[in-house]
Amino acid sequence: MHHAQDAAAVGELSALRQEFYRCLTRRADALFELADAVLCADGPVRSVAELSLAGEHRRGHGSGYAALARGRVDFDRLRTALAAVPLPRAADGRLVLAVDVTCWLRPEAHTCPQRILCHTYGRGKDQHIMVPGWPYSVVVALESGRHSWTAPLDAVRLAPGDDAASVTARQIRDIAERLITAGHWSPGDPEILLVADAGYDGPRLAHMLADLPVVVLVRMRSDRVLRRPAPPLRPGPSPGRPRRHSDEFAFGDPATWGEPDITLETTTRLYGPALIRAWDRLHPKLTSRTAWARHTGDLPILEGTVILLQVERLPSGAIPKPV
Repeated sequence: MHHAQDAAAVGELSALRQEFYRCLTRRADALFELADAVLCADGPVRSVAELSLAGEHRRGHGSGYAALARGRVDFDRLRTALAAVPLPRAADGRLVLAVDVTCWLRPEAHTCPQRILCHTYGRGKDQHIMVPGWPYSVVVALESGRHSWTAPLDAVRLAPGDDAASVTARQIRDIAERLITAGHWSPGDPEILLVADAGYDGPRLAHMLADLPVVVLVRMRSDRVLRRPAPPLRPGPSPGRPRRHSDEFAFGDPATWGEPDITLETTTRLYGPALIRAWDRLHPKLTSRTAWARHTGDLPILEGTVILLQVERLPSGAIPKPV
């Protein structure tokens, strides 16, 4: 809780704990105490037996294993409970959701089903290796400020063969509907902002969520090439075939950028002077050889705004690259 000294906050926490207990449909007491032990354990949790030593776990270690093996959780009710609590918001009152994939590495668990090779970083000097594990798509609500507080809303495990964009779109759709039902968003409120990293296909996500009050903000790779809107038809009796795309906007070639629609200069404490430029109405040239292979009819034109951020320095001392 952000303000634990506030009695109202303590009441909200108590209500959430009671609803969480109701979500445990089998072995509820043992599962509830396991959850408390995980939250209150001093340091990382390495085994279930260690949790039985925590003061919050008042049972033997055998009950913990039995609860994990035979216990049941009503996940739909738990998701509804998490969406019903007061959520953090940005400075303008907007809901900001962040989505990313977190991998639970299981390299030695050869009998665990549906393991996937997970891309890991930092396991060696300048080495990115693949380790078997379970990837989870996690969605949290963010607030303004430089801190690590988030409000977890959902977690879905990706199975072998799953398309990350499709899974994420379904996940965000379910979350948005729960937030609207809980009264966190009403017509006239600022649209919900979805933030994702470069591993997500932003235009495709925006297309699949077009009927929801959601705006997608994703980081894009530095080698992407977008297109400008098609020019109007030539006047005359034979204007020719209408064009769908115009000139290229190559991220790696500043000569193709042209004049930005918006330019903003500011000074930051950690990064020094910052230059922000934006170009509106840019779209990728889609092909049927990618994730759009099953799309029927003409491929859509998915226009958006490209925002380019350049700073003078990084706190780590590394050379800053444009974002």
